[in-house]
Amino acid sequence: MITVNKREIEYKEDETVTDLLKRMKYNFPLIIVKINKKIIPKKKYSETKIPDNSDIAVIHMISGG
Repeated sequence: MITVNKREIEYKEDETVTDLLKRMKYNFPLIIVKINKKIIPKKKYSETKIPDNSDIAVIHMISGG
């Protein structure tokens, strides 16, 4: 199991951050992803695999004025 935004979901072996975002239907243009409190750079999403038992925070930034 992994936790995404405080919700437990099934762990998938070899799943990358990009894969997880697709599976969870997160398609916001401005997103920050933290795995176990460590920020993952956007350019590394496709190569960063998610370990089992991870605590993941997906934060979407909203712009406005």
